[in-house]
Amino acid sequence: MTAKKKETGFISHLTELRQRLINSFIFLAVLFVVCYYFSEYIYGFLVEPYANAVKDDNVDRRLIFTALQETFLTYLKVSFFAAFFVTSPYILIQIWKFIAPGLYTHEKKAIMPYLVITPVLFLLGGMLVYYLIMPLAFKFFLSFESAGLGTSLPIQLEAKVNEYLSLVMKLIFAFGLSFQLPVVLSLLARIGVVNSTYLRERRKYFVVIIFAAAAILTPPDPITQIGLAIPLLILYELSIFSVNIIEKKAQERNAQY
Repeated sequence: MTAKKKETGFISHLTELRQRLINSFIFLAVLFVVCYYFSEYIYGFLVEPYANAVKDDNVDRRLIFTALQETFLTYLKVSFFAAFFVTSPYILIQIWKFIAPGLYTHEKKAIMPYLVITPVLFLLGGMLVYYLIMPLAFKFFLSFESAGLGTSLPIQLEAKVNEYLSLVMKLIFAFGLSFQLPVVLSLLARIGVVNSTYLRERRKYFVVIIFAAAAILTPPDPITQIGLAIPLLILYELSIFSVNIIEKKAQERNAQY
């Protein structure tokens, strides 16, 4: 192949990549507009765990904002969050269409499951924090309210709209990304960076790393930290199992040749 043909092929690949990025951006922008139209409903969905946590405490609850633009910017942030969440599978499909022509058949079969399991794991992480961890965490935080019997000054939560939704979106992303642990370890196993023996022998170190990561990614409370660390420990054990399967299949494939 001449240098000119190589250059032409490289430019065509860059052109295709640019077009796929543009398509992804357009799809994201369209969904952003749609999500902004329904931003109040998305906001209500994200606020529901807090509303359920405080509905029976006989206190007149509300979310406040202290800047004129705060609620508007919050709706923009919520809309982009929802649009990106929905667009992610489409972006993965565009990436797959770009790299698939250069892969062998067995490589395509190896990568395809990861394209399916990645958004599924992210969704499971988001559902876990939304339906289980956040209600427990809110109950924990609200337990520090005080009637102020000693000082006549009660301590009561007046949550800001922006701060609350930032916390919720941060937790959903933290759990969703953390749930990609089996995908990351399986990919590392396929390229020979780690193996099941390595993961078993260094389990105690990974336990420390998991709890440290949970402490960094979540607020400084035991509910969310433990709520993230325990599923990650389970996923780590499942990763060892999946890596072991990958090794056995590789051995069988090598034995055939």
